[in-house]
Amino acid sequence: MNLIFLGPPGVGKGTVAKHVTKEKSIPQISTGDLLRAAVKQGSELGKQAKEYMDSGKLVPDNLIINLMKERILEDDCKNGFILDGFPRTIPQAEALNNSDVKIDQVLNFKAKEETIIQRLSGRRTCKSCNAIFHITNIPPKTEGICDKCQGELFQRDDDKPEAIKKRLEVYKQQTEPLIEFYKKEEILTDIETEQPIPGIVKDTLAVII
Repeated sequence: MNLIFLGPPGVGKGTVAKHVTKEKSIPQISTGDLLRAAVKQGSELGKQAKEYMDSGKLVPDNLIINLMKERILEDDCKNGFILDGFPRTIPQAEALNNSDVKIDQVLNFKAKEETIIQRLSGRRTCKSCNAIFHITNIPPKTEGICDKCQGELFQRDDDKPEAIKKRLEVYKQQTEPLIEFYKKEEILTDIETEQPIPGIVKDTLAVII
């Protein structure tokens, strides 16, 4: 099963993806991870991507799709994969359709804007090991201290309410049109996320073909 997880930042799709990867034995593939791995390995595609990244330019869609095609040939993708964070725009979705990467299902994770702001603005990240906590949902045992490595927890700038609103605006403009795009293809299923994570995971697993 080749899946796309769609939804605004803070909707919980990354957390749900981690549960689905264990349950279904399929990897979660994000474009950021793909690019970092390719650059680190120094592959031909990685070198091309590094040139764009070093000059502050966006990596072209066709290069990202070629990296993706390379990635899904690996053994851990034999049962399928989850694309998280790609496509982000209609041109990217069209480029993906024109490649030989077949998508079976698109899951659209939904939540109210105020829920998303509450989730993201309460998030705290460890400066040392990058572990993520939440002041109400996943509080650390000691306030401001990471349970795993005792590092200092901080609030990322992009997790502050003003920044979150900007991120949501970008999502609405660039990525939300994909909902209609995949509805027309008849492969989109909505997942409501106004509930605790176990419920979202259960609903997600129930609709995966």
